[in-house]
Amino acid sequence: MTQRSVLVVLFDDVQSLDVTGPVEVFAGAAHAGGESAAYRIRTASLDGSPVRTTSGLTIVPDGSLADEPAPHTLVVPGGWGTRDPDPCLTDWLRANAAGAERLVSVCTGALLLAEAGLLDGLRVTTHWMVCDHLARTYPAVEVDPDPIYVRDGRVATSAGVTAGIDLALALVEEDLGRDMALTIARHLVVFLRRPGNQAQFSAQLAAQTAQREPLREVQQWIIEHPGGDLSVEALADRARLSPRHFARAFRSETGSTPGRYVERVRLEHARRLLEDCADGIEEISRTCGYGTAEAMRRAFVKSLGTAPAEYRRRFRGRPTDRNHPDQPWRKNP
Repeated sequence: MTQRSVLVVLFDDVQSLDVTGPVEVFAGAAHAGGESAAYRIRTASLDGSPVRTTSGLTIVPDGSLADEPAPHTLVVPGGWGTRDPDPCLTDWLRANAAGAERLVSVCTGALLLAEAGLLDGLRVTTHWMVCDHLARTYPAVEVDPDPIYVRDGRVATSAGVTAGIDLALALVEEDLGRDMALTIARHLVVFLRRPGNQAQFSAQLAAQTAQREPLREVQQWIIEHPGGDLSVEALADRARLSPRHFARAFRSETGSTPGRYVERVRLEHARRLLEDCADGIEEISRTCGYGTAEAMRRAFVKSLGTAPAEYRRRFRGRPTDRNHPDQPWRKNP
């Protein structure tokens, strides 16, 4: 088996989960089912010294960046340390990143790559809070604030924190196949795999909380009753406003139209049911207010790039025969 080397760059004020999330995915692939040669994982800081993460944890690297050979996959995590990076670190990236077959950033690690000039002319993403900053500071970079990860040639960038796990799973699936990636996802209890074009926000996060109590009550009603009558007229009546006034006020205070908010809530509710219950797709479509399975399928394809049946299969797919679902790391005797 071809062994792929993975090098994770460390620096002070790195986000610990940006490091450990992808490392757990690659390490899982390196050990699951006896595939110990799949990946060789190393961590390194500029001088080999321990680094302190944003949460206060200390990580001891395997060595210094100067001593590491060019890896197959170079992972650059994010964290507060990317806001005012050490020039020596960006110099090292500028000089050495070209030697990696795959260049990966997690969260605000994209800022380090952009500062090193490695993202010019590429489509990328990063944590939603710094997308505008990235676009303004580095105008040669095409920033897409919506997806949870983006692949442009050999460069792959992910959104905030846990999106690094999604990206790492996608890379493992590319390298070793879907069954291996599914085994790891089941062990980590994550969805295999959230499509890269899935929005970073949930409906509740994407929309602001309305200031006025009647509108806040309507927001909560939508979340609790996705299968109900959620037309503008019905929601306006619940808020005791005219439909026109309600639509204007809702958009002004939440940043989303009522229709778009309803779409997101219904989609999220349908996803949870597909993940967690055994109801048929037709029944779920009615429960979530779509009316028909075809209407729900169109909503899934539009937003997630996959049909409901495929979404459920990816999340709840069977493990490979050699791995019991409760013990996915057990090696063959």
